[in-house]
Amino acid sequence: MLEDGLSYPIRGDWVGRIVIGGVLGFLSVLVVPAFIIVGYLVRVLEKTIGGDEVPPEFTDWGDLLMKGLVGTIITIAYTVIPVVVYAVVVGVVSGAGGAIGGDTGALVGVVGLLLTLAFIPVLFLVYYAVPAALSAYAARGELGAAFDADLLKPALFSTEYLVAVLMPIVVAVVVWIATAVLAVTVVGLLLVPFVQFYGQVAVFRMFGSAFATVNDRIESGPAGGAASAVGDDVGTAR
Repeated sequence: MLEDGLSYPIRGDWVGRIVIGGVLGFLSVLVVPAFIIVGYLVRVLEKTIGGDEVPPEFTDWGDLLMKGLVGTIITIAYTVIPVVVYAVVVGVVSGAGGAIGGDTGALVGVVGLLLTLAFIPVLFLVYYAVPAALSAYAARGELGAAFDADLLKPALFSTEYLVAVLMPIVVAVVVWIATAVLAVTVVGLLLVPFVQFYGQVAVFRMFGSAFATVNDRIESGPAGGAASAVGDDVGTAR
């Protein structure tokens, strides 16, 4: 999976794609280019799930922008809402501990501290769920698919998807090291967005491949050949 992901961004006529992606990265402070990049990454998921072995081109920019907007909405829904709920719970528990006082208040305060320390696992759960949600959206082309538990569960509870989530951490570390090295010089700093775009495409390739593998297995069904409803839905989307 790692080898496939790393080789994927430079398949076909890759120079033009990397250049466009890097330039969009430079311009991402203007917001719209950032949405286009997200849309392109969603298209990478879409093409990967559909069985394409070569990255998509930067075509139909309006569609890329729309996919980027929807992808951003999905990411925000999975990221901001859980974090806000978590922060409210921690705040209420910590406040209650201070208001109660005494031994009971101290105990409640300890619970609040433990909840605070649980923030890292919460972030990991968010990181774990977002790619699956985006892949489901890419597979069906519908916003609701990103929140369809029946479509998401097979991927979220599969070994393939777990590996696909852990492998990008390796890519992220490599990209971070490359970025740190390049940032030493002005010329190198100019190359950073291109390296980051390459890493993003590689990572989303891994996510899409894992999602496709799991759902292809479901679609093939048991030995009798009957496919599940989830597999049928994904197959239809393709």
